[in-house]
Amino acid sequence: MLKEIYDIAIIGSGPVGLASAMYAGRLDMKTVVFGDLLGGAITLTDIVENYPGFKSISGSELADRLIEHAKEYNAEFIEGMVERVEPYEDVYRLISRGDKYFSKTVLFATGTKHRKLEVPGSEKFERRGVHYCALCDGPLYKDKKVGVVGGSDSAAKEALLLEKYANEVYIIYRGEKIHPEPVNAKRIEKSSKIKIITKTNIIGLEGGDTLSRILLDREYNGQKELELDGLFVAIGGIPRSELAIPLGVAVNKKGEIKIDRAGRTNIEGIFAAGDVVDSEFKQAITGIGEGVAAVYQAYRYINEKEFVCTCLDEEYL
Repeated sequence: MLKEIYDIAIIGSGPVGLASAMYAGRLDMKTVVFGDLLGGAITLTDIVENYPGFKSISGSELADRLIEHAKEYNAEFIEGMVERVEPYEDVYRLISRGDKYFSKTVLFATGTKHRKLEVPGSEKFERRGVHYCALCDGPLYKDKKVGVVGGSDSAAKEALLLEKYANEVYIIYRGEKIHPEPVNAKRIEKSSKIKIITKTNIIGLEGGDTLSRILLDREYNGQKELELDGLFVAIGGIPRSELAIPLGVAVNKKGEIKIDRAGRTNIEGIFAAGDVVDSEFKQAITGIGEGVAAVYQAYRYINEKEFVCTCLDEEYL
């Protein structure tokens, strides 16, 4: 039996993948979307205040609306990520959980994975004091003392969420000052619970069965250690480009996929968008814009190219 060929295979089911699937549907493209978490990492975000049309909305609610909208079209959603992408005849073959899918184009909307704190003790205390999501694990630290490592707006938002539970929240950052968005900087300034420790690195984690203190490379209040019940890591992400690289897709030194303004990579029929690409400013809305542009270019590519697929039935071959 001849296997069907999709017009576009979207790897990643976060906001970028969902919006891309919606536009692919509007262009009447036969679409398949792969993802291990429908809605993506934004479902783990407490409050989103910078998405047009919503003054304030929870990450999970925004994801639900995107999912509902995407499912208005005839995209096929596959639970689970892709293990391999490879050229096959005139199209691409994708392997997911042992099943094979074929598509004329591929859009990488794979995002990033958490960058881990690589210091002694970090692996030992993972999920036993070391966490990567305040929304998920913050309630475990009611009336306790916690820290956030990082200086970005993401770190600031983690701290602001944690202050709802913890008695004390420390932001530990290696730079001279943290860099949240102005609105979150003002919220931190007003907080009586949040304290900022700058120009300081964490060099180790200690405790018994669970984390009890962190070691610092310079003194804070006369000591080079700080007692903490929990530590939340917000030091950026690593691009999930490992599927694209074997195809010959160009990446920069950070491992981000290089794209042009239309979401095209250096490989014909391969597109990318969102946090996995080399755009300087990364937001849900900018990634969605990249995804929509990439889908349109994929649509043009399909309509301009003459595909010659002799047979996709490997058993027959």
